[in-house]
Amino acid sequence: MIRNMRAADWDEVSIIYQEGIETGTASFRSPEMNWKDWDSSHIKACRFVACQGKEIIGWIALLPVSVKYDMVGVAEVEVYVKHSHKCKGIGSSLMDKLVKESEAAGIWMLQAGIFLQNSAVLRIHEKAGFRVVGYREKIGKANGIWQDNLLLERRNKLIA
Repeated sequence: MIRNMRAADWDEVSIIYQEGIETGTASFRSPEMNWKDWDSSHIKACRFVACQGKEIIGWIALLPVSVKYDMVGVAEVEVYVKHSHKCKGIGSSLMDKLVKESEAAGIWMLQAGIFLQNSAVLRIHEKAGFRVVGYREKIGKANGIWQDNLLLERRNKLIA
């Protein structure tokens, strides 16, 4: 089941987030983020969790592409799945929900920066219609290791 994320979900969401960050192939962000900081840095619309019974097993949300100005209709995707539930289609289900709901909310372009080693997340995005539009070499360090990053985008089919 996929439902809207709530503040009360943060404990489980943050554990999944930290699992992903600790891999060194998911994010340059620090896992030491609290709900208030996460909530204020993410777009309020289109935040979803995947649940198996009462357990949260994945989540997806949007970030603004820039904090310096408002690019209405453009957002960056974050998607994380609990390690014990990877390769079960959870990420793709979350992405399908996000694409549908983000388009309904007026978001015309989704983008993502994905580490080259993160082939599973790359496949989720490609399956959802994202295309590679750029490559950044050694853009930042994760766990002390320089990472290369692919830039992907998906445009609303009505304006593509």
